[in-house]
Amino acid sequence: MTDCQLPTPLYHGIVPPLVTPLAARDQLDHEGTHRLLEHVISGGVNGVFILGTTGEAPSLSYALRRDYIRLVNEFVSGRVPVFVGITDTSLVESLRLADVARESGADAVVLSTPYYFPAGQTELIKYIADIVEEVPLPLMLYNMPSLTKVWFEIDTLRILAQHPQIIGVKDSSGDLKYFQQLLKLKEVRRDWSMFIGPEHLMAKAVEMGGDGGVNGGANIYPQLFVDLYQAVIDEDHHKVEVLDQRVDRLQQIYTVGKYASRFIKATKCALSIHGICSDHMAEPFNHFLPPERAEVQEILARM
Repeated sequence: MTDCQLPTPLYHGIVPPLVTPLAARDQLDHEGTHRLLEHVISGGVNGVFILGTTGEAPSLSYALRRDYIRLVNEFVSGRVPVFVGITDTSLVESLRLADVARESGADAVVLSTPYYFPAGQTELIKYIADIVEEVPLPLMLYNMPSLTKVWFEIDTLRILAQHPQIIGVKDSSGDLKYFQQLLKLKEVRRDWSMFIGPEHLMAKAVEMGGDGGVNGGANIYPQLFVDLYQAVIDEDHHKVEVLDQRVDRLQQIYTVGKYASRFIKATKCALSIHGICSDHMAEPFNHFLPPERAEVQEILARM
């Protein structure tokens, strides 16, 4: 294993996985993107992550993904770090997106396991090693087994830790026992940033030693998640309890609707209700209809 190059994690705090505001099929909502970015940055977030699960990346054309990378980096203009998702079924397309990210001024790229054909762990180790050789930016790994069907196993990550260019892991498994095992990898790489995806687990994960959250709800209420993270760091247990209860109440919007896409639909719906961006979804998904929208609005009103 290579020695740690940094004594502490490079990134920490709240990094919202941004939705991709759309005006129509294959058309970005530019003004909505600007409002969304200003909303989360003014909320005190520590970075933004685009083209992830919440960003509907697999449903977007490559041309639109490239345009969104450029649009976000131009508007952010270095105010916070920008992380760009490059996960794809094609290694070549992942590398092309990474090139656009570098050219646009992004700070890091994020890569999950290729989906559709499940990769074995040995194949995954070689795949990541090949990516690292050619990717022009720091790389964060993204564990999302519910959608990719493949875990980054702990032994695999221990082997991948030999690559200095890999800077940490975002874990969206929802398994805190797995996350605890991830944290033990800091014995090998103290500079790795360990982020949790599921927002209702963020406070607990940071208390365990995690470095922050990549939480979809921070699109809607960035200050809430920033304050909760800081309360955990400050060991203000009363404030943590109060704010964590608010995060738990927010989870009700994700129960609206009946399909797996309801998590993204609810997030975009809430942003639309707040006048931040369009709730247009990338096909094959549809935005919430008036009855579901009313449910989300009622939950937000109670928030």
